[in-house]
Amino acid sequence: MNILAWLIFGLLVGIIANVLDPRQAKGGILGAIVLGIVGALVGGFLATLFFGVGITGFNLPSFLIAIAGALILLLIGRMVWSKEY
Repeated sequence: MNILAWLIFGLLVGIIANVLDPRQAKGGILGAIVLGIVGALVGGFLATLFFGVGITGFNLPSFLIAIAGALILLLIGRMVWSKEY
C-alpha cells in the first residue's frame, strides 16, 4: 500500500480502537494514526506468528487484525504507564 493508504488505514483503525477502549484516548488524530499503523504491525506480526495470516490490504480481516493489535498496544501501554493496573 502507498503511504496515503497506510495513513487512512491507520486513522480508521486508531479511531475504532479508541472507540472500543473504555478509557479516554489521548493524542488526537496523529495519535490515532500512529496507534493504527503500529497496531497493524503488531497485529500482523502476531497473527502471522500464531495463525499464518497477516495484513494484506484494505479488507475486513486486515482491519480486524489491526484493531486487535491496536487494542493490545493500548492494554500494554496502560499496564506499563498506569498505576491503576
